[in-house]
Amino acid sequence: MNAIICLEDGRHFAGKSFGAEGEAVGEVVFNTSMMGYQEILTDPSYQGQIVLMTYPLIGNYGINYEDVESRRIFLSGFIVKEYCFYPSNFRSETSLGEFLKKADIVGIEGIDTRALTRHIRDKGAQQGIISTLDFDVESLIKKIKKSPGLIGRDFVKEVTTNSPYSWNEGGWDLEKGYRKNSTKKPQRYKVVAYDFGIKHNILRMLVDSGCDVEVVPANTRAEDVLARNPDGVFLSNGPGDPEAVSYAINSTKRLLGKKPIFGICLGHQILGLALGGKTYKLKFGHHGANHPVKELSSGRIEITAQNHGFAVDVDSISDAYLTHVNLNDQTVEGMAHKNLPVFSVQYHPEASPGPHDSRYLFKRFVDLMEKYRNS
Repeated sequence: MNAIICLEDGRHFAGKSFGAEGEAVGEVVFNTSMMGYQEILTDPSYQGQIVLMTYPLIGNYGINYEDVESRRIFLSGFIVKEYCFYPSNFRSETSLGEFLKKADIVGIEGIDTRALTRHIRDKGAQQGIISTLDFDVESLIKKIKKSPGLIGRDFVKEVTTNSPYSWNEGGWDLEKGYRKNSTKKPQRYKVVAYDFGIKHNILRMLVDSGCDVEVVPANTRAEDVLARNPDGVFLSNGPGDPEAVSYAINSTKRLLGKKPIFGICLGHQILGLALGGKTYKLKFGHHGANHPVKELSSGRIEITAQNHGFAVDVDSISDAYLTHVNLNDQTVEGMAHKNLPVFSVQYHPEASPGPHDSRYLFKRFVDLMEKYRNS
């Protein structure tokens, strides 16, 4: 079946559809990962976005239901150069196309993804539409202009959990699958994790680091978190504009100085806003598994996984200091407070998909909780 991807500035590409039929509107962003497409599809941080994969062949190892990063697909649409109709992998349970179709997600293949990526890099991320129904460019542009953008929209309320739950699953073993961790092990740390769109592998890394994890909805009050008497609080990744999630910012403000806090991605931005700082939208964001970041205290270079469209202005926070910097564009990738037991990073140390260079940050969180517990 024919399909078309059209941007709000009129640039468009004709291709073939795979997945569901219909139309999908969202901000078009490109992801530079070479693999890990099912983790990308199920990352709640992509709510409201259409994802373009720069790697040319997608779908070759199919889909398995163990490695999903959340309860469902959250992105709006999917764009690839070439879709593999015949996956081959011993863990594959279904094809990428069937996975999209079951979730009612529209996909398009057979377009010049290099040209589209270059256009987004030059012009910036913008709203777009994938359609298998309407091929009139002027009509599609009108539909795009009627759709709201990302700025000022609260996507977190659309992806967060409805009720608290405990998580005890650790990392994956080839012979056994994902490990179930015993909560009876000594010297464990109780962590309350805010779900702004949390990924499963973050929870697995916390468990493997010695944490008993309770996940709570994004609108959980600080007083309710403190009543659980955790050793630390985790602020998760999530989608959209951090300034729109005012309830999370206010709760984080009330938690400052009371418990150690570790934030990732949107959680990093929310922490920055809670500390009195500012955030701003990037031209085309950082999405992929190969972004170089420098850890300033050691000078060590980490290859990182990233997925965000906003950044923190660390200079707007008087008592925070820069810990990590992006080597591509010098944006803030990590910060810590001079006096309070809080730190955060913009990238994804759980890296699913992606490299393992940054997993030391989970141990840093545990060490901070241990220090705070004994102070």
